[in-house]
Amino acid sequence: MQEVHGYPARARQFFIVLLPILVTQVSLMAPGFFNTVMAGHISKEDLAGVAVGASIFFPVFGAFVGLISGLTPVIANHYGARQQRAIRSVVQQSFYWAALLAVLLLVCGALAVPALVRALALEPVVEHITMDYLSYIALGVIPVAPATVLRNLIDAHGRTQLTMYITMTTIPINIVLNYIFMYGALGVAPLGGAGAGLGAALSYCVFLVLNTIAVLRIRQFARYHVFARLPKPLLGSWCALLKICVPIGLTIFCEQSIFGAVGLLMATYGTTVLAAHQAAMNFTTIVYMLPLSVSMAITILVGFEVGGGRANGARAYIRLSRVLTLLFVGVIALALAVMRDTVAAFYTTNPEVQELLRVFLLYALVMQFCDCVNAPLQGALRGYKDVTVTFWLAVLSFWGIGLPSGYALAMWTDLGPYGYWAGLNGGIVAGALLLMIRLRVIEARMRCAVQR
Repeated sequence: MQEVHGYPARARQFFIVLLPILVTQVSLMAPGFFNTVMAGHISKEDLAGVAVGASIFFPVFGAFVGLISGLTPVIANHYGARQQRAIRSVVQQSFYWAALLAVLLLVCGALAVPALVRALALEPVVEHITMDYLSYIALGVIPVAPATVLRNLIDAHGRTQLTMYITMTTIPINIVLNYIFMYGALGVAPLGGAGAGLGAALSYCVFLVLNTIAVLRIRQFARYHVFARLPKPLLGSWCALLKICVPIGLTIFCEQSIFGAVGLLMATYGTTVLAAHQAAMNFTTIVYMLPLSVSMAITILVGFEVGGGRANGARAYIRLSRVLTLLFVGVIALALAVMRDTVAAFYTTNPEVQELLRVFLLYALVMQFCDCVNAPLQGALRGYKDVTVTFWLAVLSFWGIGLPSGYALAMWTDLGPYGYWAGLNGGIVAGALLLMIRLRVIEARMRCAVQR
């Protein structure tokens, strides 16, 4: 990653950073995709059990990973300013607080999740699959903490292609592990949908090993000596980092937990509706990796430009990202409109689930256009380290507008379960408008600072 000028050069650098991130994010979501597809071909109960488990686990897990990912703009700023010692300190101190948060997350989950699952009043077989799935996948939280710190170190240097290779290596391993534990192979008894959790947890361990090898063996990162002579924990450093990271993690939690909450509310409509909703949400999440990857790329590029004192370069990258995201998502949405029946048949062989899924996918199509406006704006603001206001805007748009309006539409109109999707789309649109206003304010402040 280097300083460039002009839209052609910026477009090239944008794609150099973006494409590996996109492949990496799709790779990270691939286990969830294959979990859902493989569970759907076992039974609708397994699909529903994995759906409920994922609705509980991944919003919290995503917030945890997202919180650590707040290190990206911090490290990118230091890298742009050529502050090598500061980067080493950030990484080493982050090992401590990330590991501590992982332990706290496991403890809180062990205390709260059983009561939450019982309160959902699921069918007994679905509840059993859900609890087993959560028990297995929770084991992966510990290795993910240091692995994510190392991944952010790599990404902040613009080496997103390396992260892509690491993540892609774990995919076939995860698929093989899923097959072994879900269907039974090599003398292992079949665990059904719950086996997906164990396969994912073991793949997270592989992810840690590969990131560690990369940081130790590649000169660009080995020079930081992040594993050598670990310093004592510095609470002041933790507070400074968490001041940036926590709002980012909470923002991601607001986004993902709203979908998790809707997934849990879908349980009241029965196993068939819950299974169809989970399949549609899983497909939507895969497609969302494009705007999310743009958001992450813009965070890196804007952080690099701001760290080097180039406000005009940051604004140019932001404008470029918004146009390209809208174009790409438009093509994907068009393909989805044509291939709805094929997608539904791919997820399940149950005709009742397929019929509902085809309708859910229409709402998913609308959601793609909403996300392609919202996500790049969030990434730009994170690049400016403007995270606290962004968090509160996420709370307002998702929990203040999206969920209440979705609940009202589901309860008091003929939309039924589809009302939740309509409400979510409305919340995303409202959030995009608010983020656009906030970005204008930040850019105006940057121009005034430069003029002074």
